[in-house]
Amino acid sequence: MWRARGMQPPMLIYKVLRSDEYAALRLAGETRGAPVDVSDGYIHFSDATTLRGTLEKHFAGEDGLMLLAVEADTLGDDLKWEPSRGGALFPHLYRRLRMDDVAWSKPVALVGGRHDLPEDLA
Repeated sequence: MWRARGMQPPMLIYKVLRSDEYAALRLAGETRGAPVDVSDGYIHFSDATTLRGTLEKHFAGEDGLMLLAVEADTLGDDLKWEPSRGGALFPHLYRRLRMDDVAWSKPVALVGGRHDLPEDLA
């Protein structure tokens, strides 16, 4: 619909969850995130340009991951872009992530030791 109106697609940001973390989100309808998120006080996200690095740094060799896409604009003032790895800006959510926030979720397969990401990342 946005293309037909000559509009830009919504900016998607991404959260990687392990299968048990994703199951807990689906069951409860919301989450404070993974243990690192709870410890840091916000939920870590990546954008399309930093997602591969996040997977390589924090999830190397892990199978059974779920990739969640969230439209950044729908999170309002609870989303902050802050410098992190190498000075790159990363999106951080300062509230619980709700299942209603998730635009889509897809499994991330581990193929030959590398995570196979969907080709349609925005």
